[in-house]
Amino acid sequence: MANSNQGPVQGQNAQQPTLYRQRFYTRPMAQSALVFDGKRMRKAVQRRTIDYNASVIRQLESRVWQSDYRDQPVIQPDPLYFNSLLPPSSMKQNPMNAVTTKFVRTSTNKQRCPIFCVVWTPEGRRLITGASSGEFTLWNGLTFNFETILQAHDTSVRSMIWSHNDTWLLTTDTGGYIKYWQSNMNNVQMFEGHKEAIREASFCPTDIKFTTCSDDGTVKIWDFLRCEEEVTLRGHGADVKCVDWHPQKAMIASGSKDSQQPIKLWDPRIGSSISTLHLHKSTVMEVKWNKNGNWLLTASRDHLLKIFDIRAMKELQTFRGHKKEATAVAWHPVHEGLFASGGSDGAMYFWIAGCDKEVGGIEQAHEGMIWSLAWHPLGHILCSGSNDHSSKFWTRNRPGDKMRDKYNMGALGSSNILDENDQAGKLLCPC
Repeated sequence: MANSNQGPVQGQNAQQPTLYRQRFYTRPMAQSALVFDGKRMRKAVQRRTIDYNASVIRQLESRVWQSDYRDQPVIQPDPLYFNSLLPPSSMKQNPMNAVTTKFVRTSTNKQRCPIFCVVWTPEGRRLITGASSGEFTLWNGLTFNFETILQAHDTSVRSMIWSHNDTWLLTTDTGGYIKYWQSNMNNVQMFEGHKEAIREASFCPTDIKFTTCSDDGTVKIWDFLRCEEEVTLRGHGADVKCVDWHPQKAMIASGSKDSQQPIKLWDPRIGSSISTLHLHKSTVMEVKWNKNGNWLLTASRDHLLKIFDIRAMKELQTFRGHKKEATAVAWHPVHEGLFASGGSDGAMYFWIAGCDKEVGGIEQAHEGMIWSLAWHPLGHILCSGSNDHSSKFWTRNRPGDKMRDKYNMGALGSSNILDENDQAGKLLCPC
C-alpha cells in the first residue's frame, strides 16, 4: 500500500507535464487566454540598453588612486575588456574612443514623417525629436523605447535648442512661430517671429537674448523675457539656413543660400555685419561654433566641410569625403577636435581637426537626407534624424568588436560575412 501512493518511476512518465502543456495551449480556451481586453498579448522582447551608470561609477571610484591618465588601465581589443569601458570624459587623450559607429536602434513614429531636429534633454535621460507633422516625440535615453508624444506645433518643427542654464527649450517651425517650453514639456509662450519658415535659433551666452534665421533672408535678435524683437540683421540676398551665437562673445555667424555672401559674422551690439566669409560656392547648410570659441565649423552643398579660425581670420582646414551635400554637423561635447557630419545621401562621417581623412564613417546610415545630429551629454551616444522618417542611435564599438554588422561591412577589411549577433545584438551593457 505504501508503494501505491508514490509518484511515477523516474523515466516512465517524464514527458507528461510537457505533453499536457502542449495539449493545453492547443485548446480554444487556452488560445483565448492569450488575448486580453480584445488585444493579443505581445511577446516579450529584450531591448538593447546602453547604461552609462556603471562606467561613470567606475570612473568615480578610480579617481581615488589615479593621479592622471597614465594610471589608467589600457583597454585591449578583446571582449573581456568590455566592462572596463570608461566614459569619454576619462579618455580625453584618445578621441578615437568616442567614434560611434555601432548601430543600436531605429526609432520610428506610427505616423511616418521626416525628422527635422533631434535634441537630448540636459541630463541625458531622454531624446526629443521634432517632426514635419509638428509633433514632439520623447524616447528613453537608456532603452530607446517610446515614452510620449505631443502635438507641439501646427506646422513642421525646424529647430530645438536648450538654454545654457538648462531651464528652457526654444522651438521654431515653418510657420514662423517661436515657442518656449519648460523641462516638463509645458508650453508657456508662443509668438510669431518671421513671416516665413524659421530655420534655426541660438541663445546668447547669458540666455537673456536669442537669435533666429529665416527663409525671408533676415536674422533677428530677440529679448527672451519680453519676447520682443530688438534688431533685424539684413545682408544676405537669399534664404538664411543656419545661425549660431558665439559661446563667449557678442558675435553671431549665419549661413545662407546666397552664393555671393554665403557666411556672415555679425555684431549684435551695433546690428551690422563685421565680416563676410567666402568659404563655399553653394548653399551653407550648417554653421557651428566650437566650445573653445576659436573655430567655426561649416557644412555646405558643395560637399565640403571647413573649419575657420577667427583669431587669424583664415581657413584652418577643409574636409573632403562626402560624395553629396553635407547637411548636418555636431561637435563632440567632450573631445574638442572631434565632430560628426551627415549628408544628403544618408552617409555619416566622423572627423578630427588636424586629420585630412575621416576617422570613421557609415555610408548607408540612413536611406534619406540626414537633417540633424545630436550627441548625448556624456558623448558616448550619437542620435541622427533623417528624411527617411527615422531616428537612429549609434554608440561606441565594444572592445574586440569584429564590426561585421550591415553598417560596418568590410570596415576592418577582414571579412564580408554578416555576423547576425552584431546586427541583431544581445543586451548591451555599460558603454
